[in-house]
This record gives sequence, structure tokens and C-alpha cells, in this order.
Amino acid sequence: MRIAIIGRTEILFESAKLLSKSGNDIVCIVTAKEAPEYKIKTSDFEKIANEWHIPFVNTPRIIETIDLLKKIKPDIGVSVNYTGIIPQSVIDIFPYGIINAHGGDLPRYRGNACQAWAIINCENKIGLCIHKMNGGEVDSGDILAREYFGININTKIGDVLKWTFERVPVLFNKSVEELKKNPEFYLEKQSTESKDILRCYPRLPEDGRIDWSKSSKDILRLINATNKPYGGAYGYFQEKKIIIWDAQIINDGEVFFAIPGQVILIGGNFIIVACGEGKLKILIVEYENQVCESNKIVKSIRKRLT
Repeated sequence: MRIAIIGRTEILFESAKLLSKSGNDIVCIVTAKEAPEYKIKTSDFEKIANEWHIPFVNTPRIIETIDLLKKIKPDIGVSVNYTGIIPQSVIDIFPYGIINAHGGDLPRYRGNACQAWAIINCENKIGLCIHKMNGGEVDSGDILAREYFGININTKIGDVLKWTFERVPVLFNKSVEELKKNPEFYLEKQSTESKDILRCYPRLPEDGRIDWSKSSKDILRLINATNKPYGGAYGYFQEKKIIIWDAQIINDGEVFFAIPGQVILIGGNFIIVACGEGKLKILIVEYENQVCESNKIVKSIRKRLT
């Protein structure tokens, strides 16, 4: 297959290498400015394009590549995290269409930050799909491959991203092989019924602000959903930002009165904080650019996190 690589991220970079190693011809790379947390930059895509002696385009507007795509005649596009919605006029250039990797259990969890939303929403698994793209639509189109990653209240977003990184290249390769054998192949059709679709919208850094009046379970899910490589869930201690990187639920059965955010115990390498419902053992924090055990920062139960 003649494949155009479209998008960003380390996952797409590794997918391109696996597809090439599997005997496919990578005929161009179209990318755009990377997000701050991405390990692979536009310069890395440009370097490998030069090594492969193929066209490289850095643009947030894929419509600008139409003439190039018509000239080089790719069979299929492989896309991850391109910056804009790809119009049908571009997809129609590809005889096999454009396929996309999406970290959501389609048709549920379409859109943005789907894996984080799934953790926050107390799901017990996170889906990963390879699907054909429909022009001008978000995460619609026939599903070519699907896998699941089981999660619980202690699962961090980094665990999910590690699994995603490992599986996407393999699933892209599998999907391309299936389409080689049968251009009409699909695993399942996506439902178009509104009752079956769940749309997720973007999360912003300020959405990581902890509301201590919520339950300890809700707060732990927020901590894990916003964990590294993202900015983290945070509150304030002595009017300075404190990021919570690692925490655990405490179920000791104690009946207590405390204002949410109150420090109620200082331990050997942790503190325990009262929540609107339950308690949270806070282990690792970041405060004034120092990452350390929480008891190194908070040293008195006459203190409170806000």
C-alpha cells in the first residue's frame, strides 16, 4: 500500500515506522505544530521524511495539500491527532480512505480527552478503535479494529497512554492488511443513533482544580485523569499551588467532622486530608517546583488545602 501519514504524536511516528517495515510505501508526511506534552516534534517527522526521500508538509490546513496528494496518488491515509477536521474532498483522493486511531469506545466517547473523561466517569474499561474517517465529522465511520484496556479507580492516565502507544501501531498494521485483502472490510458499522453516541469536549488545565467538597473517590479519579504527562490535579496550600501526583483512598471507618481540605493526619511519608465524603491519603506532591512526599511540605494538622 502507498500510505500518507497525517497528524502528530509519537504514536503516529511509531506507526509509520511499523507500516514501512511491514512492506508498505510511505509516500508523504503531513503534520502540524505539536502540543507541549508531545515527545515527537515536527522536526522529527521532517527528519524521517528526508531519510525516506518523501514530501513533508507542516500545515494545520490539510486542504493545502490537495495538489500534492493528487500528484503522488496514495492508496490510504493513516491519521492520529491532526489539528483539524479533514474534509471529504481530501478523503476522496484516497481509494481506501483515511483511517484514524481513537482512544474511545466508539460510538461512545467521541471527541476530545476521551480517556481522561472515561477515568473521571468511573468506567471499568477504555476502548481503542481504528476507524475510517467521514469528512467533516468527528470520530465517525466504519470500525476496523477495537481493543479494550481494563481500568479501576487507581488507574492513571499514563498507564492508559502507555497501552495506547503499544497497541495503535499494531492495530493500524492489522487494519491495513485487512483492507489489502478486502477493500470493503469493516469490523462493525458505527451506530448513528443519538442514544448510542457520547460526545466528549476538551478539558483545560484549570479543570484540574480540586474541589475538596467532593468525595475522595471523585477527587482520586481527577488526580489520576490529569496525571503525567498532563498538568496534574491541584489545590492551594498557604496560597501557593500544590499539585497532587499520587494519592490513595482511606477506608478506616472513622466517623469525623472536618472542613473539606483539612489535614487530619501527618504520616511518615504522607498526609491524610478530609474530603466532602471520605478521606484521601496524599503521597507525592509538587510544590514550588519541588516534587516530594507530601509530609515534607505539610507539617501540621492546623493547616488546610484549598
